[in-house]
Amino acid sequence: MLTYPNIDPVALRLGPIAIHWYGLTYLAAFALFMLLAYRRLHHEPFASVRGPGAWTRKDVEDMLFLGVLGVVVGGRLGYCLFYKPGYYLAHPLEILYVWQGGMSFHGGMLGVIVSQWWFAHSRGKPFWQLMDFIAPCVPPGLAAGRVGNFINGELWGRAADPSLPWAMVFPQSGSMIPRHPSQVYQFLLEGLLLFVLLWLYARKPRRQGQVAAAFLIGYGVLRFVAEYFREPDSHLGLLSLGFSMGQWLSLPMALAGVALWLWFDRRPAPVPAR
Repeated sequence: MLTYPNIDPVALRLGPIAIHWYGLTYLAAFALFMLLAYRRLHHEPFASVRGPGAWTRKDVEDMLFLGVLGVVVGGRLGYCLFYKPGYYLAHPLEILYVWQGGMSFHGGMLGVIVSQWWFAHSRGKPFWQLMDFIAPCVPPGLAAGRVGNFINGELWGRAADPSLPWAMVFPQSGSMIPRHPSQVYQFLLEGLLLFVLLWLYARKPRRQGQVAAAFLIGYGVLRFVAEYFREPDSHLGLLSLGFSMGQWLSLPMALAGVALWLWFDRRPAPVPAR
């Protein structure tokens, strides 16, 4: 049985300025996206597009800028709406208190979808082709976020069998019972595994929209599984059918991915680039 290492959430102090590990993981997430997106510019069908609709590094930079806005705005609003609607309805100004914490992946994803729809519309690019471009570049950023969760000692797991070699005590949970290090599980599942699967899947010709649909399916399923090891939010607990809020948000996401994949599968197959 392990004990959570007491990691200082502040990575570096420069006088009155404190640089937190969590902020650095966000920077790492954005850097990984840029690196992978630049690589995607050399993949089909994006590499073969010529003329005004060609994919460029400037497109990647603008996508990232809008994506960051979508993550922050959507993530915050999603947390307020999905996890504490009553509280924030009574304290609407506190929606702006982002420094107090409280972000939702599912809300952030909706924010990114809206921001990228605007980008595709303004640049005259097919929306689903844009989402196919982005999808394989996202999981490493999610992995970086889970590293931040672990460093902060937050979002710990449910009680685990003490004989489990990697069971871990999180003193900040208020008890000394061994728990699943669910942040590590999510790092491995939603981050590394999903990245490998999507990157390999996207390397072969697919119908437009199917890579994005595969992301919805993959994340939805893997997050649903990981939630069985993650402690539910204390103010919500388990909801209907014994599912957590994360599972209830991931289930329609996975089902929507399946429906979209089947719908795209009926469309004409892509013509190989020559």
